[in-house]
Amino acid sequence: LQQDEREVPSAQLSHYDSFDIHLKKERMSNMAKGYKATDYCLTPTGVEFTCESDWLKDLFDRCEMYCRNNLAVFTDKLVLREGSDYDGVWLETQPMGGEMYAKRNMEAALGNQLIFMENQRKSGRLPGMIKFQEPFLLQVSYDWLQGFCFPVPAFKMYYLIGKDRAYLSKLYDTLKSYDNYLWTYRDSDGDGCLESWCTWDTGEDNSLRFTKYGVKDGGFGGEDAPVGHGRLPYESMDICSYSCHARAVLADISDILENGEGDFWRRKAQEVRSKIRDYLWIEEKNACYDRDCDNRFMDVLTHNNLRCMYYGSFDQDMADRFIRFHLLNPDEFWTNVPLPSIAANDPCFTNINFNNWGGQPQGLTYQRAIQALEQYGHVSEIRMLGKKWLYLLRDQKKLVQQYDPFDGTPCVTRSEGLAPAGDETARYEGVATLGPEGYGPTILAALEYISLLCGVNIAFEKAAWSAVRNWPAGTYKQMMYGHTYTLTQDGQNMQAFLDETPVFTCSCGVQVVTSLSGEIISLSGIEETETPVSLYFGGTSYHGTISPNQQVLPENGSFRQIRQIAFDYPYKQE
Repeated sequence: LQQDEREVPSAQLSHYDSFDIHLKKERMSNMAKGYKATDYCLTPTGVEFTCESDWLKDLFDRCEMYCRNNLAVFTDKLVLREGSDYDGVWLETQPMGGEMYAKRNMEAALGNQLIFMENQRKSGRLPGMIKFQEPFLLQVSYDWLQGFCFPVPAFKMYYLIGKDRAYLSKLYDTLKSYDNYLWTYRDSDGDGCLESWCTWDTGEDNSLRFTKYGVKDGGFGGEDAPVGHGRLPYESMDICSYSCHARAVLADISDILENGEGDFWRRKAQEVRSKIRDYLWIEEKNACYDRDCDNRFMDVLTHNNLRCMYYGSFDQDMADRFIRFHLLNPDEFWTNVPLPSIAANDPCFTNINFNNWGGQPQGLTYQRAIQALEQYGHVSEIRMLGKKWLYLLRDQKKLVQQYDPFDGTPCVTRSEGLAPAGDETARYEGVATLGPEGYGPTILAALEYISLLCGVNIAFEKAAWSAVRNWPAGTYKQMMYGHTYTLTQDGQNMQAFLDETPVFTCSCGVQVVTSLSGEIISLSGIEETETPVSLYFGGTSYHGTISPNQQVLPENGSFRQIRQIAFDYPYKQE
């Protein structure tokens, strides 16, 4: 708790007047208004999935079971914890994880947003981590930023809870205050580029790209920039992206609230994008690189470029080029298990099998990759990653934090007593864990990829129905908004239903986006090759072919292209 908000220890109650205690409780009650999920309209949700494949259904059921195990009550809030070694909620994972879980539990989903909003400091700083210890102690940590997978998930919740404007106003104030905090404190040299001050600001625990340059793993408290801590502060693509992300969502919220600030926030977001491109992007390398405290480029090729895409801070051509030259490169990020944290051929890559963001692919990266690729139109690559991820979990069985990029071996965990000796293990001696499996980002990513390969996803009042070709036959049902959205598919054709009413029938190999009432908005190719497609909708049939990452609209019995996003797989060396 912040100093002025601490509860009075019970042993000291005799020193306080009961009237003062009453006023304190009344003040805290008023502060909490609107910060409980049950203050809002929460509609029932749920998912049902049946499948002819035993391994896929078993994986789905195990992931759902572990999600339920990760639920907990933190004081007055039901939340979804990170799971496995991590008995708490982190800003880089749980707002996003909570929103993904909204399709199953709306209260926990909203709780994962509100717990961070309620504990924002007056300075605007959000906690990086929150834990709960029985019977009543909430441990709120502010000594590191810990990522920022919050604005879009929190904004999505606005639509899921019935477009509550009071909630949206609170979110607007939260994001505006946090953006102001970043620009007040995290540009210590005034050059217009925000800074990372420790490994945990960006959630890169134990990464060699920090420790190699004299930065000890851990947090860094306070609002004065580090001096004499290796090559910190880093001029950071991540921290800049936090601001860009917040400002872009502030613009969208402003349009809804009609406060006249939408264009202002769009300009401010573009200012950050331009700074990232002008200052951190190296044209001939087709990637971003951080700079050190002396403004020198740090020549380490990191997956953080994909994070920038999650935050929407890249221009379209930057995203296309990073995917083309790096993400799909088998020597760098498209390893046997794709998405190592640092390119596999980079000198800073380390293949350490215990909580290390310097090498092995992380479940959290797979979770973030969905939004990262989706908002740049790379929907085929999402399905490629999804298949890789599900096959990995099928073969390895264990649902843990990270995996060997070459042979898929699961990492070890503190929960099973296999953590290696060292500072990392000593730091957490005696800290509660939730068991050797059930790591939240890994299981939520698996559930999301299942829905993206053969199911339904609902966001921003749109439904995305997807089915890849030659996938095990099955039925996916999403209960939301008082309706049931059902997709059945057999690997060749899919059929969509709204409640019991047929919406459309279509060939597999595409994603069909509709309104919540079933009006078709677009189709997108999600295979690795051009695919013949037949669509039957509203008494009319449409026939044609759709290429990977091509978005089309049914028109005059065929398909009219809306846009074509690059698809550069398989990788070709220039």
